[in-house]
Amino acid sequence: MSSFVAAERVGKVAVLRIERPRANALSLELLGELAAEIDTLAADLPGAVVITGTDRVFSAGADVAEFGGTARAAELAQVFGSVLEAIASLPRATVAAIVGYALGGGLELALACDFRVVAEGARVGQPEILLGVIPGGGGTQRLARLIGPARTKDLVLTGRQVGAEEALRIGLADRVFAADGFFEQALEFASTLANGPTVALALAKRAIDEGVEIPLADGLALERRLFVSAFETRDAEIGVRSFLEKGPGHAAFVGA
Repeated sequence: MSSFVAAERVGKVAVLRIERPRANALSLELLGELAAEIDTLAADLPGAVVITGTDRVFSAGADVAEFGGTARAAELAQVFGSVLEAIASLPRATVAAIVGYALGGGLELALACDFRVVAEGARVGQPEILLGVIPGGGGTQRLARLIGPARTKDLVLTGRQVGAEEALRIGLADRVFAADGFFEQALEFASTLANGPTVALALAKRAIDEGVEIPLADGLALERRLFVSAFETRDAEIGVRSFLEKGPGHAAFVGA
């Protein structure tokens, strides 16, 4: 049983909650537990996934007490990379629900998710430069693809933190919810995704994620193939029939 990662299912949404005193630092042990939970989800896919922390902090980053020389740095980078890639590769919508701080590796964990919903008063950033090092879990890469290289340099090279509203303005956050009732709002957002046509959502996620890494012509070809694949699903039949009979927004998808 995991010591630092609590897993539960709320309806069609799988919730992974990080709980490690203090500040939910991402130790190697915690990352191993998170990897095991992701493997479990991959074998029995939910409708959507929420990754969150406590009601005070998402994660203040990697466990600095585990930092060492180059060999330990290589180990940390490999473990972080493997776990975060597993999250990014899940064929379901993933939501990082951020309360308090998401810093360093904590923000990199959130960046591996499809969406970042942030509570009012939250703070996010990549402060590794203040330790004389740089991000090693995707902070220079996923962040640059999300908000652009100039804004990424502003955060990474200064190590500064940004609040929820600035994170929303620059595209680092997708939603800002009130702190009161935050998790319920985050879960409602995830439930909307979970109740959608999950196969089509997975195809769209793949088209976007793979398409941004390849030439436009190849991305368009990929999109066309996946567009055709979507019509093999029951949800496509349900959605088209519902649209013709009732108009948009009334389909009851089954996730198949």
